[in-house]
Amino acid sequence: MKTPLLLSLSVVVALSAHAMGPMNAPPPPPDPLDLKGAIVYALDHNYVILQAREQIKQQEGVIVQVQAAGIPNVGAIGSYQRNDPNISQTLPQENSQTLAELKATQTLFAGGGIHASVKNAKLVRDAALYDLQTAIDAALLDVRNRFYTVLLAREKVRVQEQNIGLFQSQLKDSQNQFHAGSTSNFEVLRARVSLANSQPDLITARNDYRVAIEQLRQSLGVPSTPGLGAPAFPQVQGSLDYAPENYDLEAALASAHLHRPELLRLDKLSQAGEQVVVNARSTYYPNVGLFGGYEWGRIGLAQGGSFSGSGWLVGVQSSWSIFDGRATAGKVTQAKSQLRQARLTQSQEDLAIDIEVRQAFSTWDEAKELVSASGQTVEQAQEALRLANARFKAGSATQLDVLTSQVALTQARTNQVQANFNYLVAVASIRKAMGLGDALVAQ
Repeated sequence: MKTPLLLSLSVVVALSAHAMGPMNAPPPPPDPLDLKGAIVYALDHNYVILQAREQIKQQEGVIVQVQAAGIPNVGAIGSYQRNDPNISQTLPQENSQTLAELKATQTLFAGGGIHASVKNAKLVRDAALYDLQTAIDAALLDVRNRFYTVLLAREKVRVQEQNIGLFQSQLKDSQNQFHAGSTSNFEVLRARVSLANSQPDLITARNDYRVAIEQLRQSLGVPSTPGLGAPAFPQVQGSLDYAPENYDLEAALASAHLHRPELLRLDKLSQAGEQVVVNARSTYYPNVGLFGGYEWGRIGLAQGGSFSGSGWLVGVQSSWSIFDGRATAGKVTQAKSQLRQARLTQSQEDLAIDIEVRQAFSTWDEAKELVSASGQTVEQAQEALRLANARFKAGSATQLDVLTSQVALTQARTNQVQANFNYLVAVASIRKAMGLGDALVAQ
């Protein structure tokens, strides 16, 4: 299994193939769209992930900028000046001056500030990698949840359609018995009312399905296409099948404290804070540099003629702020305080993750028990409806008994798909809490 940092690096490399140029419209997701296709599409097009990736590129630029202070700096200067001889301050008087200079400088010693700054920038870049991993984990968990929500909404539509089918069948039986003279018109009327009362639930379920599709579109990063004839969202493919998983609380806690990118990020930022302290102290020491170059100059004389010269130059320069009014001491105090705050934040996050793992484990355990209970209830409700129908046809039960059994079966089926949904979401949540990432990415 890949570690979170290695996973982040591999994702960064993969995303680098899609270098950000002009913002083109993203391609449509695959059709039909299964869970794996949704995860892969989100890795390339989810806006939160893309923003986190850009933050890494930004920090890479900071590293290059900071490193510039530690490598030779080469510059060229050129100038030409022409003036009235009356304002010349030299004898003989000059009326033109040309100067060209090529100069290189190199810092030899800066109190450790340059090295600390570069190391700090690299540590912040590593922290940004863990930020990317955190963004990926959160985004893919959201994609899973919304993908499962689409499947749940679709299953609820199917349950309500089955429910209406049962009510229609019951109405037909009541009408047949009424025409045969074995029941009253009241039973037919009650069957009609029950069928009509079931229609709003189906309408609501279908609307929930449409809303779930739009929420999934948002998580994937698929913009809507306006206009007539625009391609519809692809057909979602999958089912809420129960697949048992086993987790141990102590192992889950150990995994979270070892792999959660939030903790690893804060550890990098704490190390970066140590380098900030070193950088703040660097101004206690002198700054020493080496310079060298080549100069060429020409002076035109007012009386006619000119003279010129050129040559190499090399030297050492140093600056040292012997007393800066305790400005450096103030910077060091600030840096040390920021370092302590970073470490306190790390301890706070460690506790928060511990609580998150325990809550996720408890939710998973509850969902597992509900799945088992709901499966047994559906079987019992199906058998109860079968017996009620048989007794009603035999004349030993009322239509109310059949309708009550039918409502109970609908509720049991709804509870079953909801329990399966809750279990799948709980599994995804506990994996994220343990720092394992999405199962389809961490394979």
